Amino acid sequence: MRMKGLHLKHHWVGRLLASDPGQIRFQKAGKATISLICAVITTLLILRVMDNDLLTPAIVSGMVGLMGIMMVMDETKSQKKVTTLLLGVSGAAGITIGSLLAGSAYYISLIMILVIFSSLYFSRFGVRYFSICMIGFMTIYISSVLKLSQVQLPWFYTGVLIGVLFAFLFNFVLFQDSSQTLKRSMRSFHIQSNLTFNILIKSLQNKDIDHNRKKRIEKNIQKLRLYARTVAANLNAEDIDKIWPGLEPSQLRLYVFDTGMLVETLGGSIYNLKNANALESDELRRILKWVMESLRDAEVLSQNYNEKNLQDAELAVQVLRNVIRDLLNRTENPKGWLYLIRRIESIANHVVEAGITMQHSLNKGELVQQEEQDEKDADDNDDASDENKELKPSTKKAYQALIAGGIAVIVGHIISPTQPYWVLLTAFVCLLGTESIGRIYMKGFQRSFGTVIGAVIGFMLAKMLAGQSMIELVLLFLVIFLAFYLLTVSYTLMSVFITMLIAFMYDILLGGISFSLIGARVIDTIAGAIIALGVSTVIFPKKTKDKVADVTDEYLAELKPFVINYVRRFREDVSVKELANSAIDIDNKLQLIEDEARPLSKPTESSSTSDVSRWVTIFTAINYFARHLVASTYRKKFDYPVELVDTFKQVEEKLEHNMDTLSELIKGAEHTGIIYQLDREREQIEQLAPSISQSHQDLIHHLFYVWRINQSIVALAMDLGAEEQ
Repeated sequence: MRMKGLHLKHHWVGRLLASDPGQIRFQKAGKATISLICAVITTLLILRVMDNDLLTPAIVSGMVGLMGIMMVMDETKSQKKVTTLLLGVSGAAGITIGSLLAGSAYYISLIMILVIFSSLYFSRFGVRYFSICMIGFMTIYISSVLKLSQVQLPWFYTGVLIGVLFAFLFNFVLFQDSSQTLKRSMRSFHIQSNLTFNILIKSLQNKDIDHNRKKRIEKNIQKLRLYARTVAANLNAEDIDKIWPGLEPSQLRLYVFDTGMLVETLGGSIYNLKNANALESDELRRILKWVMESLRDAEVLSQNYNEKNLQDAELAVQVLRNVIRDLLNRTENPKGWLYLIRRIESIANHVVEAGITMQHSLNKGELVQQEEQDEKDADDNDDASDENKELKPSTKKAYQALIAGGIAVIVGHIISPTQPYWVLLTAFVCLLGTESIGRIYMKGFQRSFGTVIGAVIGFMLAKMLAGQSMIELVLLFLVIFLAFYLLTVSYTLMSVFITMLIAFMYDILLGGISFSLIGARVIDTIAGAIIALGVSTVIFPKKTKDKVADVTDEYLAELKPFVINYVRRFREDVSVKELANSAIDIDNKLQLIEDEARPLSKPTESSSTSDVSRWVTIFTAINYFARHLVASTYRKKFDYPVELVDTFKQVEEKLEHNMDTLSELIKGAEHTGIIYQLDREREQIEQLAPSISQSHQDLIHHLFYVWRINQSIVALAMDLGAEEQ
């Protein structure tokens, strides 16, 4: 896994190289900024050549060039191309409509509200409708404010066309190689895993428990999980074949998952082993260090790969396996901490096997046909079955935007007659991408707080740089890049830079900026956020706890087949090749639970808040246990008495029943429900299962996390009113 460079010697170098996995944020923000700059400069040059002193067509061109990069979110490349071209049609239509209706504030307001409604309502049919409507909204807004004449329209059409052409150029001609994004994502993943290995090795060498280092390890493991999700999101057969011919997406996905699981297991196990005084043994510490160093230094995907790279890792895992066997044979009742060592050996062996398999595929250069995978439509949850007559979430959001838009226009004309639509834009943005009241409140607060900070900084810088347009222009482009680079990192920081952008724009276009002018934008933003929160509280309100219940129900729907298939394989020939894929899916679902529960994360005396916090804690534990099940999927042909066949069937039935019951309770079912412990089945299996000396497979070992998952489900179900049986 070693990436040649300085990152193994200097931690800060590795941290810098590993940040922004795949450079996805950097590339997208960079493309958008460069597209904007090129569109603005090209339009200005054309205007100057034609002896036209207009500046606003260049601004429109830059806006279209930027939005053509940031707002085209279709699933396929061909769909993105069509949407990008349609943005030009929408932009030109918006310019025309805005200029024709500029004299009537009533009609402009009505059109803007309808466009916002349409952007949300029609998004149920495809994300491109949202992009098209947003370009239309912005161009209607600009042309209505500028009150364009018929003579000026061709220049603005030209600006829109130039913006679309540059967006198309940078998206599909100059920066079209998505395989390089995957390669950079893998590079970031490797560097992050190596950084974490280094910290773990240092922790292993120190017999004492360093709590600060423990926190660093936990933080690095969280980063590695993020990087693993990034890699998984970019995997496709076409890109993999370009970089690593002969490699299957499923192989690479399993390798990434196993590596992440090994690091996560080591992170928790080392400190538990220290607490149990297991690491007093110099031999055990030496072997564990050997395992980590050998895996860290194995350049599995290197083009100059040498077969010896993984041989050392394979030997280290074999030695660890021998040590475990010796410890098991010494006594009939092995120490409890030995289980942790066995988990490390099992998952480390998975990583080695995955690496060897991938190298075998790469050396052969034969691409095995990828198994057909189910593609999930992003709108599946939105487009429910015809039998469900409840309004779809997109429809509810559209009606919320319609009502909020009407109120925002009225408020905007009252508090800012010259710029009445800023309130409308803020209300719409706060409603966008949020469903629960808590998320809308949090987004509104972050946007308002970021706007205040950005207004102060932007006003001060604009005053300091008054008259130095070139410096302001450079800073303007810089804050555009930073705003979109940090969009998915911190919504507050994004709002800071957007407001700074507005301050620079006002100063450049108006020849100066006043505190009242920038202050009005702050008031507009706060007003829009309040309107969005108020409407979402009254119109189709979705409590945060209810939204958390929805996503936890989705999590259980993913978890059930995952666990049931794992247990079924002990008595049937069940394919478990996709368990790693399922583990990544349920990991993503857990992230949704955490995101939706974040507004309730602050400790309060509210029972609702404490309930949701406990849900998140228990589901985090379940997810941890479920991920560990993948470590046992390679094991086959378990030996056990025929009497246990019925026991395994009972385990499957009770697990399925328990998850269904918990799902109903979380959704607010009135009945209490019955929940089953698996103590009797566990006792039967542990009594009849062959011992280590009788079988090469340890049945008890591979069922350990199944019991833990069920215990967590039972605990949560009983909290919600279920009765144990």
